[in-house]
Amino acid sequence: MKKRTQRTENPFKYTDTNKRYYTYDYYLRRTFGGKCAKIPIDAGFSCPNIDGRCGVGGCIYCSGRGSGDFAESPNMPVAEQYNTTRQRLSSKWSTERCIPYFQAHTNTYAPVEVLREKYEAVVGLEGVVALNIATRADCLGEDVTEYLCELAERVPLTVELGLQTSNDGTAAIINRGHTFADFKDGFFRLRSASEKIGICVHLIFGLPGEDRETMLKTVRDVAALHPDGVKIHLLHVIKGTKMAELYGSGEYTPLEKAEYVELVADALELLPPDVVVARVTGDGMAESLVAPEWSRKKVSVINDIDKLLFERDSYQGKRFEVSTD
Repeated sequence: MKKRTQRTENPFKYTDTNKRYYTYDYYLRRTFGGKCAKIPIDAGFSCPNIDGRCGVGGCIYCSGRGSGDFAESPNMPVAEQYNTTRQRLSSKWSTERCIPYFQAHTNTYAPVEVLREKYEAVVGLEGVVALNIATRADCLGEDVTEYLCELAERVPLTVELGLQTSNDGTAAIINRGHTFADFKDGFFRLRSASEKIGICVHLIFGLPGEDRETMLKTVRDVAALHPDGVKIHLLHVIKGTKMAELYGSGEYTPLEKAEYVELVADALELLPPDVVVARVTGDGMAESLVAPEWSRKKVSVINDIDKLLFERDSYQGKRFEVSTD
């Protein structure tokens, strides 16, 4: 009798490994013919909840660099950032295929001529096979969307939208600065503008005041939108943030590892099976992380998610229901 393994008894369609969800690695190999290195870029943008347009201080969990901590200095030209990081990562990634990732802060929050200057500086550089741009759904004006459509005609483009939660009460607590209705307006504007623009939605589990049902409600809301991709993050408490103050005063308690693993497995079951799951947990800068300590062992977290799905005999999309709204 053959030994029962996660790989030999995997019922999930979009995989060629033991993974029971549509991994980003699988997507990249099928789309570009092999592994790709994602190159973080800090183009020096701000955010509307930092500069006063809809708030100040930014999201309460965000580092001073707006999640761009792994990028080079924004004072360095973006093409130089790309080449420097690509060279630094060459020993880690045995691939020539690269995806510049405009990651820090809100990367469509500037006049179109500024966006064009930044993006065009990397399109066409050696090794570039696609482009990823992280932004907010309330920063997709008509002129910006028109330019993104033009860009998508020349290079495979994914726009990553930070939602984090569909709960407007939580959004106010974290100082996001826009509602879920605002998010959907931007999402559908981008979706209707071009079939060539991929949309990836970011979610965070463990936000202040959210219980299991609130988090899974967000997953169901996003599943109903049917984006091209989803990133699931664990809330990291980072030094120097408002979250660090709340944690230090005992007003915030992070998720436990087992709790998070179960939430991710539940979320995967609720997502459409053809949505790329670009991330199931995140990295924080090791020297800046305050809590939770267990998140430092990312591979262990990912392995536990795989094991739980196997034990449940479950997979992405098992409980997905097509919306009738």
